[in-house]
Amino acid sequence: MKKTLILFTILPLILWNKDSLAQKDSTTTATSTLTFSGYAEIYYVQDLSQPRAQERPGFLYNHKRNREVNVNLAFLKAAYAAERVRANLAIQVGTYAQYNYAAEQPLLRNIYEANAGLKLSKQRDLWLDAGIFTSHIGFESAVSKDCWTLTRSLLAENSPYYLAGAKLTYTSPNGKWTVLGSVLNGWQRINRLASNTKPAFSTQVQFKPNSKVTLNWSSFLGSDRPDSLKQNRFFNNFYAILNPTGKLGVTLGFDIGSDRKPLMDEGIRKRYVWYSPVIIARYATSPKSYVAGRVEYYNDSNGVIINTITAEHPNGFKTWGYSVNYDYAVLANRSDVSAVWRIEYRIFSSKDAVFSENTSATAHRTNQAITTSMAVRF
Repeated sequence: MKKTLILFTILPLILWNKDSLAQKDSTTTATSTLTFSGYAEIYYVQDLSQPRAQERPGFLYNHKRNREVNVNLAFLKAAYAAERVRANLAIQVGTYAQYNYAAEQPLLRNIYEANAGLKLSKQRDLWLDAGIFTSHIGFESAVSKDCWTLTRSLLAENSPYYLAGAKLTYTSPNGKWTVLGSVLNGWQRINRLASNTKPAFSTQVQFKPNSKVTLNWSSFLGSDRPDSLKQNRFFNNFYAILNPTGKLGVTLGFDIGSDRKPLMDEGIRKRYVWYSPVIIARYATSPKSYVAGRVEYYNDSNGVIINTITAEHPNGFKTWGYSVNYDYAVLANRSDVSAVWRIEYRIFSSKDAVFSENTSATAHRTNQAITTSMAVRF
C-alpha cells in the first residue's frame, strides 16, 4: 500500500514536468527522444456467487481482490528511442503485479518492463532487444484500457503476460509483416526455474494486409518443469482481429498447448493437451462509448495449467465463460491524457463444481461477478 501511495503522490509532479522532461537538449540529435508516460487502473469487483471471498477464483490474475477498491495496475515508464538504439523502463504496483509475479524475487516484482535494443541494419527494420518485455503471445495485455473487455479472457490469464530473454524482430518495408524469434528464461519467468537449465524459444508471425485485418500466430517451445522430468511444452496462440477501429469489430482467438507426460513404467510417452477458443465482438454506440460481448471456453482436463483435479472434480477444468461490458471515454481525443470508465458482468459455468468460497466448503458449478474500473493513461 505504501508503494501505491508513493506512486500517486509523485504522479502530479511527473505530469507537471512531462513536457519539460521530454524537451530535447541542444546537443541531442534530431532523431533521439526521451519520453515519460504512465498508466493507472482502479477497480472494484463484487463476486455475486462468493460474496464473502477475499479473492476471485485462482485461475484469474487481474482484478483479483473481491469487495475492495484497489489498484489493478499502475506504472511509470521512461522510453528512449534513437535511430539505432532504444530502451524502456517501467516500474509497476498493483494487484496484477502481486499475483502475476508471485514466483519472482521480491526486487523483480515491480518491474513491468526493462529492456534495451539495437537496430542491426541501416536499410532494414531489424532489431535485437534483450531484457524483460510485455509478452507478444496473445491479443490481450495487462493494460486493460487497450483491451476490448474490462477483464482478461481465460486464455490470456493462463498464458504469459511477460517474458524475459532476447528477441530478434523484423518488420517488412511495407509494414504488413512482422516476424519475431526469441530465446527466453522460461514460461513467464524472469528467474529461471530451479533445476531447469535449458532455454525456451518463442516465435511470432503477424500479417496486416490492411488497417482492418490482423492475423497472428505465436508459439512457445520449452519446459516449465525441472530437467529431470523431461516434460517439454509446445504452445500455440492464433488470433484474427477484424475491423478493430470500425463501428463493429470482431476478435477470434484460439490457444492450444501440450505438455509431455512423465515417463511411464512401460516407456511410453504421451502428451497432455489443453485448448481455449474465444470470440469477442465490440460495437461503437457513440464516438465515446462501446459495448462488447465475449464467449469463451477453456478445456484443461489434465490440470496442466489450471489444476482442479480431485476425487470430487474428475473432469479437470472444463469451463465456459460469458461476459458483456460497457465502456465510456471520460477523456478522449487528447494526446496527453485519456481516461475510460468501464463496467462488466461475467459468468463462468464449469462441468465440475470448482468454485468455492474460502469461508465455506460448499462448491458451485457457476460463478458470477460484476467489475467496474477507471483507467487513466498519461
